[in-house]
Amino acid sequence: MTVQRATFAADPQTSRGRLLAEASSPTRTQFQRDRDRIIHSTAFRRLAHKSQVFVPHEGDHYRTRLTHTIEVAQIARAISRALNLDDDLAEALALAHDLGHTCFGHTGEDVLDAAMQAHGGFDHNAQALRIVIKLERRYAEYDGLNLTWETLEGLVKHNGPLLQTDGAPMPKYAESGVPAPIVIFDAAAHLGLTTYAGAEAQAAAIADDIAYNAHDLDDGLRAGLFEIADLRDVLFLRDIVDEIDRRHPGLERVRFIHEISRRVITRLIEDVIHASQARLLERQPQSADDVRGAGEVTVSFSQGFVAVDRALKDFLFPHMYRHPRVMKVRHEAASVVEVLFAQFAANIQLMPEEWANMAARAPNDAKRLRVVCDYIAGMTDRYAVAEHVRLTGGAPSLR
Repeated sequence: MTVQRATFAADPQTSRGRLLAEASSPTRTQFQRDRDRIIHSTAFRRLAHKSQVFVPHEGDHYRTRLTHTIEVAQIARAISRALNLDDDLAEALALAHDLGHTCFGHTGEDVLDAAMQAHGGFDHNAQALRIVIKLERRYAEYDGLNLTWETLEGLVKHNGPLLQTDGAPMPKYAESGVPAPIVIFDAAAHLGLTTYAGAEAQAAAIADDIAYNAHDLDDGLRAGLFEIADLRDVLFLRDIVDEIDRRHPGLERVRFIHEISRRVITRLIEDVIHASQARLLERQPQSADDVRGAGEVTVSFSQGFVAVDRALKDFLFPHMYRHPRVMKVRHEAASVVEVLFAQFAANIQLMPEEWANMAARAPNDAKRLRVVCDYIAGMTDRYAVAEHVRLTGGAPSLR
């Protein structure tokens, strides 16, 4: 059955194509093929054993980078369908958005960025791009996944433009500059770094915010980092807690926590849909490029819920991300990555033969260290720990 999309939705039949042209599929659209290639990639499978907040041995029921990604994809599809966008593209972008994350989440990224400062640093978004255009080695005809322009554009720009209209880096990159892999690729692919991505990429980006706001509240409560009563400090959450108390007096804690999470997700999604519909009605975009060139985000929260999103993040930062239990594990995880980088940088033969050979062929020190960085970035948490044990004979507690 053919689905009639909005005029401003991405159209797989008029995609700007792939770097290496391929025959079309008789059974799948271009964006469905992108989604499927991402799901079958090695980098995607590794997300199952990469941290979201908690390292895996802290419990089997906390989110991993993979389960987070699946939740983001579900929310991105819901928003896209409500706005009559191409939900296959939105799903593909949601599934790919964290491919570049290292072992131990942002902790590993911070360590690798510091270690590579003299050679361009490390950025998980740029690493995701490198994975899908180069580092995945699966196909006979090319490196990477040979994804469509629309998927690559959305992957690079899902959080907004990288350059200002005058060509200066956006504030996030004011000091370091836009990561070199993105700049180099843009010269060939012309992603339009001064404009927003299409609506599907914006849906995936806001879905990411919704997912981690809700599931970090859920995981934090179940881990005992904070209690339900603490949520009353946030007006939005106080209303939800009061509603559950009224409707389900005496509800057991585990069900109460889930009721909080599902209400947070529902209210945030519904606000995005309503606010985005209002913007679309006002702006009347007639094409995907109209959305890109709007000069501001189209698929996002209303102004009131921007404040709600900020309040949720302000609550989670001290209560969860900087909780002493979490910080203790982060410090130990950082030490693991630091040791691995130092050891492999000093002796590339400590890496598996394939990686050692790539490093040996590198024409200069910067490219040699980038191979080391790529090897470590691809590790799962448990593999990083195993390598640490192999190299040092000691196992970090990570508790």
